[in-house]
Amino acid sequence: MLDRIAPGQWQVHAREAGGFEGRLCLAEGRPLIQLRHPGQACRQFVVQDEANAISVSYVCGQAGSGLTRIRYENDQLLQIEAQGIAKGLPFSFNAEARRLGDCTAR
Repeated sequence: MLDRIAPGQWQVHAREAGGFEGRLCLAEGRPLIQLRHPGQACRQFVVQDEANAISVSYVCGQAGSGLTRIRYENDQLLQIEAQGIAKGLPFSFNAEARRLGDCTAR
């Protein structure tokens, strides 16, 4: 399912306080799995992979772990549910990711 996610600028907006917020320039969809552990080399395990959704569990050693479910709505919209431990503290959030277009140079 991750291969269906178009490259480009994505706006991630959490539905509740304490969730992930921000814009991401994505070459592919895999960085969405570890929004609370960006850029870390974590072991990932695909729990479920369907045409329109994927669930991935990951472990980042002392940095924590997580479980993320991404649901593909269409080329411009994704739903993200994530929970786990980051920096010794639990997190849980639901977010919406919208594709804004191509990535822009900074």
